[in-house]
Amino acid sequence: MKLLFPGSFDPFTIGHADLVERALDLGCEVVIAVGINEEKKPLFSAEQRLEAIRNHYKGYSRVSVIEYKGLTVDAVRENGCDAILRGIRSVTDYDMERNMADINRTIDGVETVLLVSTPAVQHVSSSLVRELISFGRNADDLMIDTFKPYM
Repeated sequence: MKLLFPGSFDPFTIGHADLVERALDLGCEVVIAVGINEEKKPLFSAEQRLEAIRNHYKGYSRVSVIEYKGLTVDAVRENGCDAILRGIRSVTDYDMERNMADINRTIDGVETVLLVSTPAVQHVSSSLVRELISFGRNADDLMIDTFKPYM
C-alpha cells in the first residue's frame, strides 16, 4: 500500500517520524507531501523544509518527499497513492481525523489510514522555536540539534 502523508513540516518538527516508521513497519510505501501555501509565511522556506526532510529520509527506499499545493486528495491521485496517512496524538485528534476521513471518503472516494502516534516521540512546536529565536537562538542550530537523534 502506498500512503501519502501530508503536512507543512518545518525542518525541526520530527514528530511525524514515528508515524512514517510505523507505516514502513506495516510494509507500506510513504510519500511525505510538504504543503506549500504561499499566503502563509512559515519560519523556514519550502526549500529548507524539503531539504531537511529529504536528508532525514535519505537511504529509505520506500520513502519519497514531494511538495504539493492544493487539496490533499488531489495529491493522493497525482502520486498514485492508495490512501492518506494521518496521525492521532490525542482524543481530540481522533475525533477530528475520523471526521475528515469520513469526508474524504464520502466526497472524494479517498481512504485514510489513521495511526496512533507513539507517546514517547517528542517534537518541537513551531511556537517554541519562534520563542527561542526571539531570544537570540539560531534556527539552524536548533534544527540540527533536534534532528540529530533521528539521523
